[in-house]
Amino acid sequence: MSRFWSDHVIELAPYTPGEQPKIAQLLKLNTNEHPFGPSPRTLEAIRAATNDGLRLYPDNDSTSLREAVAQLHGLTAAQVFPGNGSDEVLAHIFNGLFRHADRPLLMPDITYSFYRTYCQLYKIPCQIVPLAEDFSIRVSDYTAHHAVKPAGIIFANPNAPTGIALGLADIEAIAMANPDVPVVIDEAYVDFGADSAVALLRKCDNIVVVHTLSKSRSLAGLRVGFALASKEIVEGLQRVKDSFNSYPLDRLAQAGAVAAIQDTAYFERGRQAIIQTREWLVKQLATLGFEVLPSHANFVFARHPDHEGAALSQALRDNGILVRHFSLPRIDRFLRITVGTRENSERLCNTLSEILLKTH
Repeated sequence: MSRFWSDHVIELAPYTPGEQPKIAQLLKLNTNEHPFGPSPRTLEAIRAATNDGLRLYPDNDSTSLREAVAQLHGLTAAQVFPGNGSDEVLAHIFNGLFRHADRPLLMPDITYSFYRTYCQLYKIPCQIVPLAEDFSIRVSDYTAHHAVKPAGIIFANPNAPTGIALGLADIEAIAMANPDVPVVIDEAYVDFGADSAVALLRKCDNIVVVHTLSKSRSLAGLRVGFALASKEIVEGLQRVKDSFNSYPLDRLAQAGAVAAIQDTAYFERGRQAIIQTREWLVKQLATLGFEVLPSHANFVFARHPDHEGAALSQALRDNGILVRHFSLPRIDRFLRITVGTRENSERLCNTLSEILLKTH
């Protein structure tokens, strides 16, 4: 604590990211990174952009990127709002769409924890909506009449850390029941098996879809994300962005992102490889006695009836494997395990088998 801090800084509880270890030889299955490298076309584009042009400011509107994203999704460039990673995009959404006096933001009790951090940062009251017993989102909780009109609704789909996905019909029902409220769907993991709500943008002008290149495009280190929404919503987000940082994406990030989006063949191969390995991993974990929630993400969420999540997480770390454990109500027995390569997954399962045998 410092006497120089602003008043609100003392009360902040910052988001805690997954561990980024400095120890060599650890198998890192804790932060949902892609197990394969970026597209060669992406690396080539970044190298080509590494030239004398770096002395100049980048395109503040990220025009080429917006056009590439728009073409991919059948939208107009005016419907695309890029940012320095999807977390920055979400920050602008919270600031630009959810600050409405005492109206609360609705969100699940188990979801991406950064949402609560942003509520605290921007002084947005939040109304926590418990997931069902099976950890799914109950649509009726969001379509029912609310005594106080919400400032907005936000959830990840597939949800994190559960991996469970909501269908488009349910998302449409939520949006239609709240026509004057922004409904934000954070689709960081959508490419691994869920249906994107981008398909609903023509029907529901209150929907905002958030994507990232960190997961399915293997670019967590480049920091590129974007929102897809109506032209009017994007205009509002642009006003917020240009009041904060008018040059959020550098030249290298823009060049690499465009190339990654355009290399659909490489994207599809990596996506399918992860989906296939995920299905194999789910079966192997079930054989070891784990309950695994139905995942449409590049991770699985699993618990063992006879073992504490924290103890299993530590035992894996002692054997050189990192997974994510959350010491939170309802999910403290679970491990969130990133789907790596088949070789990674085999090592994980073999190690878990040895741990379970020793502690039987």
